[in-house]
Amino acid sequence: MSASRLPTMADEEEQEPRRKRAPWGVIALVLLSGLALIRNGSGEFDVGPPQPAKAVAPDIGRAPAPSAGAVRALPSSVPDRVRIPVIQVDAPITPVGVDSDGWVAAPPPEDPNLAGWFNGAVTPGEKGTAVVVGHVDNKAGPAVFYGLGALKKGNHVDIHREDGKTAVFEVYGVEVFEKNGFPGDRVYGSKGTPELRVITCGGGYTKQTGYQGNVVVFARLVEVR
Repeated sequence: MSASRLPTMADEEEQEPRRKRAPWGVIALVLLSGLALIRNGSGEFDVGPPQPAKAVAPDIGRAPAPSAGAVRALPSSVPDRVRIPVIQVDAPITPVGVDSDGWVAAPPPEDPNLAGWFNGAVTPGEKGTAVVVGHVDNKAGPAVFYGLGALKKGNHVDIHREDGKTAVFEVYGVEVFEKNGFPGDRVYGSKGTPELRVITCGGGYTKQTGYQGNVVVFARLVEVR
């Protein structure tokens, strides 16, 4: 399947212009207009990708308690690599935007080991919600986020940035959402702290419509290396 076709105030001495980012409400609306981020999976394999269990769904209505002390948000820096050791992900990241059809553009499907960072949002480690997307499979076989649904609470997602820092995010929930009724506010809304969402296709599959939903990993910043 393919992945989606889906400032803080500056100091007076800092004159560098900031990259303008779309408000989250607008971003969520754009993504929802495409029935969520991910579409057109191949679904050609005898064993489908793992799907998250209900036990790893994030707790609704309350922020998770971090397992480590508070970590200060980082300044902006473009991410260039994602590592998820527990599911053997080690992949470069390319920036993706919104295509002419109003979808968040996907990384090229020909490269199965490539993830995309949505450049209309914050960079991973900044205050707010960063979004990384990737294919679950392509016509040749499993792709970068094939195993995403197998993640558990407490697993780590490491995002290396161009400034040399690695933002370490701890998973606090994994859930699959149907394309119809995708909860944009819940998934993308800022909690006022550095958060990360990692998204690929999931749920049921038909040749006519592709995958029926999206696997969404909810994670928060717990360490900077």
